[in-house]
Amino acid sequence: MTHTWRIRTVTDAARARIAVARLAAAHGVPTVERARLAAELSGRLRQCLTKGGVWVLTLDVPGPSAGDGALHAAVVPAPGAGAAGRAPWTVTVPCPEPGRVSDTGTVAEDPADLSEALLGADEDTAVVLDKLAEQEELVAFHREELHQTNQGVLALHAELDAAGRAQREAFAAERRARNEAENARRRLTLLADASAVLNASLNHDEIVRRLPELLVPRYARHVDVWLFDEEDDRHPPTSHPQAAVRAARTGRPQYAAVHPGGLPGVDDQPASALDPGRPLLCIPLLTHREPLGVLTLSPPGERWDPDDAVMLLELARRAGTAIDNARRFEHNRDIAETLQRALLTELPTTPGLSLAARYLPATHGLNIGGDWYDAFRQRDGGLITVIGDVTGHGLHAAVMMSQLRTALRAYAVDGDSPGRLLTRLHEYLRHLQPDLFATAVIARFHPDGRTLTWAAAGHPPPVLRLPDGRVRTLDAKPGAMLGIPLRQDIADHTERLAPGSTLALYTDGLVERRARGIDPGIERLAAALGSFGPAELDADLEDSADRLLRPLLSDSERDDDVCLLLCHLRG
Repeated sequence: MTHTWRIRTVTDAARARIAVARLAAAHGVPTVERARLAAELSGRLRQCLTKGGVWVLTLDVPGPSAGDGALHAAVVPAPGAGAAGRAPWTVTVPCPEPGRVSDTGTVAEDPADLSEALLGADEDTAVVLDKLAEQEELVAFHREELHQTNQGVLALHAELDAAGRAQREAFAAERRARNEAENARRRLTLLADASAVLNASLNHDEIVRRLPELLVPRYARHVDVWLFDEEDDRHPPTSHPQAAVRAARTGRPQYAAVHPGGLPGVDDQPASALDPGRPLLCIPLLTHREPLGVLTLSPPGERWDPDDAVMLLELARRAGTAIDNARRFEHNRDIAETLQRALLTELPTTPGLSLAARYLPATHGLNIGGDWYDAFRQRDGGLITVIGDVTGHGLHAAVMMSQLRTALRAYAVDGDSPGRLLTRLHEYLRHLQPDLFATAVIARFHPDGRTLTWAAAGHPPPVLRLPDGRVRTLDAKPGAMLGIPLRQDIADHTERLAPGSTLALYTDGLVERRARGIDPGIERLAAALGSFGPAELDADLEDSADRLLRPLLSDSERDDDVCLLLCHLRG
């Protein structure tokens, strides 16, 4: 059931408030909730009268069948009145006895009726004040209990003060022990992480660059790494601090400061060895052979903790080993690359046929020494072109590549076809190098200049660009890898060539990527080769080879070396 009142004046507001209070009482709303409802309604009606306009107060009362319900009061602007557009106000109170009585909510003009309503409101106020008095008595009781408890706590605190001081001292000792353990763990963690970082690279410049990143600013304010390039470089006149020069000459760590450091395993130097006035710790980078250089550090604060100094000595030892390993690796890599480049063939000049070759070593790792190409004429005027890949890397692979190249040239003197040459190389490896395997493609351009015979053994297929720009992959079934413990006769395949045709031989380093395999790379090579015009290949095959490699190798670092041999039949 809904009751409605229109509010224009203070009198209307008073009558509406009285009516709501009577209806709330009639429907069993608890006294405190009834008083709260009346107070909130009075405040809201006062605000509405201040704003002006006509307002409508509605009170929804649940019927007898509603069970436990609630009274919903709302004050909203009257439609079409001056209060239109104002925000509505609502409130809800529980109604334990919905529909208990029937009341219209009408308040008569009779003064006796109004007085009775006023007295009823005072009774509600009295009940609320009684409850507040009860709560004040309860608060006073709990306040007294709290006071007594505080007195007991103060007495207990006085008794436990001595024990507390002893406990704090024990905690302080435990904290110191925990800090020492944490510092020790931190040092060990740094050594472990530093070892992983230093040994992750085989580039000594990268290792030198990472050292300051590991130590600054926690363990050093400044880090300098002096590496010896030549024997005389460890005795420079003035380019390095005196303490660093002494560390280089003696092979022992040196500490230069105004006051002795007393660091374990470190020699103290006089203040005259300072560089310009700041403490220095100079640690030689030792290997099992000889010092490689000196690591010079300045402290992050006034001086180093002795335990930190011991950790720095160990870190310098590991850094020296890592730099030595990197230099050995770089030395072997340079030798292998130099040897391989020295063994690569100078391409012959052939009428009507242009050749262009590229060899690119791997950008990281010792993955050089196995890829090779060759081109040479046979007695009948035919041209043999070959590209191959020996398993393994480094010096051993470069040497074995040289042996295969020499053996192939010797076999080719007899005029054998590509398939027969690969079969003989297979037998050579089986009997003389049973632990070595290789892949290869041999293509023979016949003296007529129009016939191509080719054969493959475990190698990526050749790619042939036709004069009209179409590209074919010569993917006839190849033989198995050379050197496997299996007899095989490798078959020949023949193609007729038209002027303007281009044959691309390559190794897997050009097309294979770990994340995508080899087939997408071959498709990319075919697409790149097909994008050239015949005039471009005729004009400058060397430039075309560079342009072909650029998109194929720009997407990632090379973890294998690359060989490419282009053979273009001029139009």
